Amino acid sequence: MKTLRDALESGEFILTAECLPPKGTDIAEFCSHARRLLGKVHAVNVNDNPAATLHASPLALSKVLLDMGHDPICQITGRDRNRLAIQSDLLGLHILDIRNVLCLTGDDITLGNQKEGKAVFDLESVEILQVVRSLNEGKEMTGKPIQGATALLPGAAVSPEAEPLEPALMQFGKKVEAGARFFQTQAVFQPDRFERFMAQARKSNVNILAGVLLLRSLKMARYVTEHLGIFVPERFVQKLERAGKEGELEVGIEIALGLIEAIRGKCDGIHLMAIGAEEQIPVILERAGLLPKGPGLKKAAGGADG
Repeated sequence: MKTLRDALESGEFILTAECLPPKGTDIAEFCSHARRLLGKVHAVNVNDNPAATLHASPLALSKVLLDMGHDPICQITGRDRNRLAIQSDLLGLHILDIRNVLCLTGDDITLGNQKEGKAVFDLESVEILQVVRSLNEGKEMTGKPIQGATALLPGAAVSPEAEPLEPALMQFGKKVEAGARFFQTQAVFQPDRFERFMAQARKSNVNILAGVLLLRSLKMARYVTEHLGIFVPERFVQKLERAGKEGELEVGIEIALGLIEAIRGKCDGIHLMAIGAEEQIPVILERAGLLPKGPGLKKAAGGADG
């Protein structure tokens, strides 16, 4: 597989996935999931304390992925770091030969289980993107020169199903202007709304990877809607409910496959998220017909070039 940067530049249909860091030092399961993805995706995301809960360092796990043969995407949030720490970590990524960074504001500390913690939020996502651009130009954010520039590929997130859509589009535009080269979207569950977003996003010369979240259970579907602000349509909830405990995972996979089929021709790639069921990502890729064939993946008909 090509690196993410090379694949973006060559116009391939991009495949990325997430591997959730452990809540401790035992990385055996993390590595097992990651090995199953070798040669199947262009890059693998490492989350930065998702949902404001403790997980192992995304920098450390990104290096583990790199040594394994993956092209990692390290998430950097502003929730837990001030501007000095953010710049220091970005320099560290380059030193470790990690080239992809997803710049995020981060979930609020009150969402997690250590609510007494003090959130930082010195910089938000657009400002972190601006910092990446500055470091790539050989300057710290004050404008002073640094001893060796970075060569980072900055990415960002976007909510394509936001309602109303206009504020999300405005934030999307600011991130493009700040230097984002690619976007991984929040989970897509309503293809019509995603298409509405893409009609506007196509006016910018950036790559959009549609987020597809595996709903592994009815409980998860309800949690996503109630706590993460991602609306799961009632028809999907009912399908999971009818499936019962023994069948809900398969129904979740079928929902993900249907969403991939509906949106793959409207975007530049797919970003797969299977929180707590990462072993199912290769299964979904295979059943969706997305495993690499030949030298590289081609864009789906009717996609970004259509």
